[in-house]
Formats: sequence, C-alpha cells, structure tokens
Amino acid sequence: MELTLTRSVFTDKSTIGKLYVDGVFECHTLEDVVRDVKIAHETAIPEGRYPVKLDTSPKFGKDIPHVANVKGFTDILIHNGNTPEQTWGCILVGQSTAPNFVGNSKAALKALVAKLKAAKGQIWLTVGH
Repeated sequence: MELTLTRSVFTDKSTIGKLYVDGVFECHTLEDVVRDVKIAHETAIPEGRYPVKLDTSPKFGKDIPHVANVKGFTDILIHNGNTPEQTWGCILVGQSTAPNFVGNSKAALKALVAKLKAAKGQIWLTVGH
C-alpha cells in the first residue's frame, strides 16, 4: 500500500496537505512548519519515502500509524488532532480543513486505520509537494 502526502498550504504556524491511499484522496493533513533547521516538536518531517506500521500507542490506547526511519526524528505518528499545537512533529488527519486547522479528525483517523489494517504487505508513505 502506498500513502502519498502532498503538501500545499504553508503558513508560519502549520503545513496543510492531502493524503492519498493508492492514488485516491483519503483525507486532509496538518503538520508543523517545514523548516531547514529542525526545532523539536515544531518541525514537519523532511520530504521522502518512509515505511509505516501500525503500533498500539500507549498514549492513544489504540492502533496508530507509526512513520519509521525518519532521520533525526523519533516517534512520528499519524494521529487525530485539530491544531498545530497538537502535532508535536507528527501528522494530523482530518475530513475538513481551514487555516491552521483540520476537522473531524477522529473520523478521518478511524477510516485510515481501517484501510491500513486491511492492507497486504508493506505500507509506505511518500511526503512531498
């Protein structure tokens, strides 16, 4: 399965994008600001291709997509949340978007996780614009 995150709106507080599953639009995304120099918990992951696996998150108490092998970053998750303050360097998903915001995040995550659980083989995430 191939996930593609296309970043499109860049502000001084966040980065908005769209997430596709095997080329089909799935949901909107909200990330931290894209920066040349990393600021912990305030910087979006670099563009690239990363393996994704489902792990049970102690914080969330359920299966959450974990983006692995991101150089210089640890514990990058795809999870629910609405604002840049809730990203902590991770990727938030939502069914709607507004400046520096994604909405209906829990529903978007539930639908995404269901598709990931049904996936056969490796799951990959390509991040770009």
